[in-house]
Amino acid sequence: MSTPDDEIDDSSAPLIEHLAELRTRLIRSVMAFAVGIVLAFVVAEPILQFLLGPIEATLRELGDPSPTMQYTSPQEYLFTLFRISMVFGFALAFPVIGYQLWRFVAPGLYRQEKNAFLPFMIASPVMFLLGATFAHFVVTPLAMAFFLGFADVPSIIADLMGGLVGADAVPPVAGAPGMPGTSEGIRITFFGKVNESLDITLKFIIAFGLCFQLPVLLTLMGKAGLVSAGGLKSVRKFAVVGILVLAALVTPPDVITQMILFVVVYGLYEMSIQLVARVEKQREKALRAQGLWFEEEAEEDAADHADEARRS
Repeated sequence: MSTPDDEIDDSSAPLIEHLAELRTRLIRSVMAFAVGIVLAFVVAEPILQFLLGPIEATLRELGDPSPTMQYTSPQEYLFTLFRISMVFGFALAFPVIGYQLWRFVAPGLYRQEKNAFLPFMIASPVMFLLGATFAHFVVTPLAMAFFLGFADVPSIIADLMGGLVGADAVPPVAGAPGMPGTSEGIRITFFGKVNESLDITLKFIIAFGLCFQLPVLLTLMGKAGLVSAGGLKSVRKFAVVGILVLAALVTPPDVITQMILFVVVYGLYEMSIQLVARVEKQREKALRAQGLWFEEEAEEDAADHADEARRS
């Protein structure tokens, strides 16, 4: 005859097994992360040059023949390389980390849940990579041209005045790219710090990478029945306000970058509505095939969505 203590031990055994498995998965993920950091640190310098490429290109376009950046403390450059190693080390280790997560979660899922969840595990890093690529090759160059372009304003004014009253009558302007300093006033020029310039680039990459997760998140919620295409349409105007606030928070205070982020994220929101609608059609088709689709319930859901749209 079993005692109450035996029953408690038997009931706690599965929990202990799950905790042991979780520990194993975490150890493997941490080991993969450590290996990724080491591998990324080996090529951290080329990665840094790649990330600072938009700033370099902008400075060259503004007339600086040899763009230079500086660091002001002995450990700053090493820590900058280590930050790069952390970010890109996680990117290198993500396939292993994602696989360990999947191996831990998958035994508790039904086959249909596995088939629904696995595509999102693959789509998520792909969408993040698309967002990061868009940020680096489109958004960052535009932002750098906007910020650093102010240094070229004095030379433009000098060229205009030179065309009106003669080039010899216009003295060189201090601070303009390619212009020598004058004997009067202070020459204002750009000496970028490595860590601050890297911060701007990484913020753009992470912000746009996360924003590109919106279709993945909403489509997954649509599969789970948490959101519907009609519901997303009914809150569209609130989504517009939220996207505008997001654009103001995660981008520098320039209208161009904010509008780019708004247009991109709103486009992803509209794409999400179409994806959720497609998921709903597939669910309806499957339920019809099983004889579980009821027109009355569908009409009631549609009426509820219409009422929500009218109230909003």
